[in-house]
Order: sequence, then structure tokens, then C-alpha cells
Amino acid sequence: MDIVKFTRVVDGISDVAGYIAKWLVLLACVVSAGNAVVRYLISYSSNGLLEIQWYMFGGIVLLGAAQTLRLNEHVRVDLLYSSVSDRTRLWIDIFGFTIFLLPVMAYLTYLTWPFFYNSFQSKELSMNAGGLILWPAKALLPAGFALLFLQGLAELAKRIAALSGAIRIDTHYEAPLQ
Repeated sequence: MDIVKFTRVVDGISDVAGYIAKWLVLLACVVSAGNAVVRYLISYSSNGLLEIQWYMFGGIVLLGAAQTLRLNEHVRVDLLYSSVSDRTRLWIDIFGFTIFLLPVMAYLTYLTWPFFYNSFQSKELSMNAGGLILWPAKALLPAGFALLFLQGLAELAKRIAALSGAIRIDTHYEAPLQ
């Protein structure tokens, strides 16, 4: 598989994960509001409803992270980035992906896989009364870190290709208002 095709496939996977994360935001709001209304109107509450909100929040963050990186909207410490040339920005990104992002995401994927797998094998349940099964929430950890690792590889490949002149990418980063 050539580099361009690889980056397109990974971008597509991140788009799907980001799409799911976007819908989870709405769904989490609906469940949260519904839970509050039911609690105050008929004095009923469920640990399962509370836990599903936590699961959805985890999905929002972990599934949305790769899409955020792809769109260059991730958090960045911008001490120099905005004041240097596009070529220097590419080198800063390559350094950051290679030294920080990829090793950390690979390690976190490695660490969280057994955490998920043991929960899945044992059919682990929440210790709260009326709680949910835990493995779906725990599955979000290695899945999210692996997605971010793959997107990091794709972004690294794009930066290297841009340095060689094979493609052009926008390195502009708009810092959030302070």
C-alpha cells in the first residue's frame, strides 16, 4: 500500500470515529437531561444511566482524539510554532510525532489491551447496584490509543511527504483566544 493510500484509509477511519464521537455528544446530553428529569419528576435514578454517561464521555474523548489530530485542532504549546516557516513547522511536527506521540500511544495501547481483555474474558460488571458491564468502556482505551497512533503515523507520513514536495499540507495553526 502506498503512503497516500495509507493516509487516506487512516483519515477515513478517523472520520468515522470522529462522526461517532460527535453523535455521542448529543446522546450524552439527551441521556443526562433525561436522567435529571426522571430523577426530579418521579424520584427515580439508575446507576446504569449514570455509568452510560461516563462511557459516552470516554467515547467522545478517545474516539474523537484521532479526528482532532487529523484536523490539526489538537492542543499544542505554541511558543515558536506560529512564528516559524512552514518547513520548520513540518520539522517540529515530525519531531513531536516521532519522539512523543507515537511512542506514548504505542505504549498506552500495549498497557490498556490486557486491562480490556481481562475485563472482557471475565465479563466484569460494575460493583454498583444496577451498574453496567465494564468491558465496552475499557475497550475504548486501547481502541482510542490505537486510533491516535495510526493517525499519528498518517500525519507523520504526510509531513515527510510535504518536506519532499510530494504533497502540500496546511501547517497553519490558529491558537485559541486567551
